Amino acid sequence: MSMSSLKKHKALIPLYVCVGIGCIMAVGYTARLAFRNPDVAWNRRPDQISNEEYREKQYKFYSPNIDYKNLEKAPKI
Repeated sequence: MSMSSLKKHKALIPLYVCVGIGCIMAVGYTARLAFRNPDVAWNRRPDQISNEEYREKQYKFYSPNIDYKNLEKAPKI
């Protein structure tokens, strides 16, 4: 579809906007998972474990049952 055909069918413009926003959000979420998830390792050095960075960080966004400030430190492997 070209811009001239969208001018004739104005009801399709919100559809294209919603689909475009949905695609952008899906790509953003996939990128967030790829860069922020501790299960994904981008480095190829065998001396570093990717989960070590998250040893003292809160990984879950929200947990009503656990206070992460009072947890014991994870043991070194």
